[in-house]
Amino acid sequence: MSQSLRKPEIIKIARREGRVTVDGLVDHFGVAPQTIRRDLTELADSGKLERVHGGAVLPSTTTNIGYSERRALNQASKVDIARICARHIPNDCSVFLNIGTTTEAVAAELLHHQGLLVVTNNINIAMILSQNPSIEVVVTGGNLRRSDGGLIGDLATQTIRQFRFDHAVISCSALRDNGDLMDFDIQEVGVSKTIIAHSEEVFLVADGSKFERKAPARIASMSEVDVFFTDLPLSPACAAFCDSTGTKVFYAQ
Repeated sequence: MSQSLRKPEIIKIARREGRVTVDGLVDHFGVAPQTIRRDLTELADSGKLERVHGGAVLPSTTTNIGYSERRALNQASKVDIARICARHIPNDCSVFLNIGTTTEAVAAELLHHQGLLVVTNNINIAMILSQNPSIEVVVTGGNLRRSDGGLIGDLATQTIRQFRFDHAVISCSALRDNGDLMDFDIQEVGVSKTIIAHSEEVFLVADGSKFERKAPARIASMSEVDVFFTDLPLSPACAAFCDSTGTKVFYAQ
């Protein structure tokens, strides 16, 4: 395959999987590693990718990738993360689940629970949990974000302030080495801050693709998270920060 055909395919893979690796692309295209490295360098020079060790990721941006692309990204890992998170949520408790494809996976894993009160600002989660009549579902008000079924804005935060949750399951768009949780939508960030403030225990669910992404708006510090569920080892700096703040980290198997 010529370089002119490889490059669009590389971008397509990066959008689907969140990142590309030299080894993976060598296997995919059947070309030499130096050929792939040259392709990645040229794509990085044109601003279409950002080089990282061993491969490349989508470039830093102020807007998130599309919902359908996020759902497909690391889907198997999200299910594994959701499964281990759901094991830490008992029956007969109150839970908040916020916007995110990984929190949607958690909702699916909670379908076998009993006696839950689940509040969410995610219409997709409400529809998933409606399959279990023993789970009471409360949907916040708010402005509908049509791209992913999220509810944001003042009406959402006003609803959340009426509750005190046993557990909150939140996600983020990016995680910095210093432990900062980041997102793209400032209105969503405001809702997430309110969720954290009104929860006894905060669970963060995020797959390893979030470690190499960047987003402009700060949600919170990892010090405000009680348990972090993920699939890949944290960077040494982030792992040390979690140790120092007492944030527990569980890895999906």
